[in-house]
Amino acid sequence: MTKLIAAVLACIIFPGAVLAADPYPSKPVRLIIPFPPGGSNDVVGRLIAQQLSTRLGQQVVPDNRAGAGGMIGTEAASKAEPDGYTILFASSAFAANSSLYKLPYDPVKAFAPVAMIAAGPNVLAVSSSMPVNSVRELIALAHAKPGQLNYASAGIGSFQHLGGALFVSMAKADIVHVPFKGGGPAMVDVIAGNTQLMLSSLVQTLPHIKSGKLKALGVGGLKRSSTLPDVPTISESGLHGYDAVNWWALLVPAGTPPEIIARLHREITAIQRTPEVQKRFESEAVESVQMSTAEFTKYIQEETVKWARVVREAGIKAQ
Repeated sequence: MTKLIAAVLACIIFPGAVLAADPYPSKPVRLIIPFPPGGSNDVVGRLIAQQLSTRLGQQVVPDNRAGAGGMIGTEAASKAEPDGYTILFASSAFAANSSLYKLPYDPVKAFAPVAMIAAGPNVLAVSSSMPVNSVRELIALAHAKPGQLNYASAGIGSFQHLGGALFVSMAKADIVHVPFKGGGPAMVDVIAGNTQLMLSSLVQTLPHIKSGKLKALGVGGLKRSSTLPDVPTISESGLHGYDAVNWWALLVPAGTPPEIIARLHREITAIQRTPEVQKRFESEAVESVQMSTAEFTKYIQEETVKWARVVREAGIKAQ
């Protein structure tokens, strides 16, 4: 009876103690997707939100906060309470943005990495009218015609731009960057043959490769894609070590309790293993990537250093 009275008094004097004792999660969780609806970031993010809702027993609500290359949504997440009820759905832009922009948050101090989810390589695609059928032939053509070939991207600082800049640097070729307002217009221009090539996400490019409107010369991961098993990697085609993949992961505001981070990591691992998610990832030309939280933290650091070097060497200035 004495313990019961003490518990009641504690609830009256310290009402927050009741909330602290509630099992996580005890209310809906917000998943900030810092990109607009419809793109690959949104597609994968909403799939994860749906799966997490089932596993956590609480609704995980996707919240698209697009703008400024992902910075607007990321800044909103950085200012959220570190209680596990706000999660950031991050992509490779998270690692690249620190070199492109003056950030209103510290990406290292403001966030705690949770789990890697999946990754999808870019693919080097050219117009079907281009007289090349391999990465080596394209590089030879670029060397023979310096400044006469163009590569399209979704805009300055985009994944396509950075992947293209890395390719140009490693190939030691003079290929001109042509930014468009989005990946769709860029791809239309390449298909039309006005711009000769692009290094775009495999998921976006695949339908046009299958239809014959584009030719795939190489994929940007370090291993071949199961979606295009006969297409060699750019790395094995002469640019050894070329690696440009768009990845998706979860981060939470720094200070989030470690037990919540561990819970979210366990749930993501379980989600990755479900046949439904594996099938969906396959249809989107991406693969699940399992890492410990420590491994993922190291990976972000390596990606940040890599893209900082590309931005510096290419002289990329975000607009």
